[in-house]
Amino acid sequence: MPEEEFEKDDFEYLEEPPPFFPKELNRGGGSGTPIRVHVEGVYGTEEAGMMHRFVQLMDSSNRILPISIGPFEAMAIQLALEGRTVARPLTHDLMKHILDRLDGGLERVVIDDLWNSTYYAKLYIQKNGEEIEIDCRPSDAIALALRTGTPIYVLDSILESFNQEEE
Repeated sequence: MPEEEFEKDDFEYLEEPPPFFPKELNRGGGSGTPIRVHVEGVYGTEEAGMMHRFVQLMDSSNRILPISIGPFEAMAIQLALEGRTVARPLTHDLMKHILDRLDGGLERVVIDDLWNSTYYAKLYIQKNGEEIEIDCRPSDAIALALRTGTPIYVLDSILESFNQEEE
């Protein structure tokens, strides 16, 4: 089957690029200083018969940032917080094993953007003296950081904007 050719006008209905496009194409990007945070816990609330799960981060000034996560990510983060493992490796365990086997080190995780009510994060990996930046969902970044003992950071502007809303 031959490849179809598309014209630019075929996609005029698209208002914004999808979220997986590179940051410079679709998001404004966060600003400010990265602030170290720790995972306060994984929580769940029920609303209208639906379970909502979130991970709560906190900095040294007690500013909080709850991030909505899925059930599998909640389990992965909770297992890491408790230091528990399962018989077969979960995805985040696999990622850690791959980094270990390739002699790459996860240096830090940064939650660096908020766009359309969605948080974005990056993994910063050291490999052969080079820093590699990888776009990642915050929940996956947190689950991996907990398994590797890697520091987690959130841009100050993101922490500040959430905590101003709460006042």
